[in-house]
Amino acid sequence: MIQWLIGLHAALGEIGSISFLWVFVELLSPTPARAKRARWVSLIGLTFLLLSWIAGGAYYLTQYAIAVKPIINSGPSPWAHSIIMETKEHIFLFLPFIAFFIFVATTNLSQRLTDNKNERIGILMASGLLFLMGMSMAGMGYLISYAFRTSLEMGVIK
Repeated sequence: MIQWLIGLHAALGEIGSISFLWVFVELLSPTPARAKRARWVSLIGLTFLLLSWIAGGAYYLTQYAIAVKPIINSGPSPWAHSIIMETKEHIFLFLPFIAFFIFVATTNLSQRLTDNKNERIGILMASGLLFLMGMSMAGMGYLISYAFRTSLEMGVIK
């Protein structure tokens, strides 16, 4: 199996998610410099999430769907695929779009800081949500890996 692809996918996704925690912190008490920094960090986060999207998609298409999914489904924890992975797949599709929204919303934010407090609150909420969703993805990945290892230990493959 291509284990390095799973690690790359997870690392890129976690760094991307943590970037949006940074955006959140920068905009809690914004100044023009912090707003500019938040924009650059959101671009970095977006880039890492897109790269994670590519690595995760490559792993899913080349390994998971072919070899891992059948083992999980025939093991003692088929819910790990039917509930956890299905949830993860759908969240996975939205993260780069939310990240793009945050990046676009932070464009020239330093010039509008005093004009629209609701805009900043919206970016804060989206950044916090993206961070929490990204970290939940890591937890779901652990559960799926656990189900796979448990299936292997129980001798699902002969």
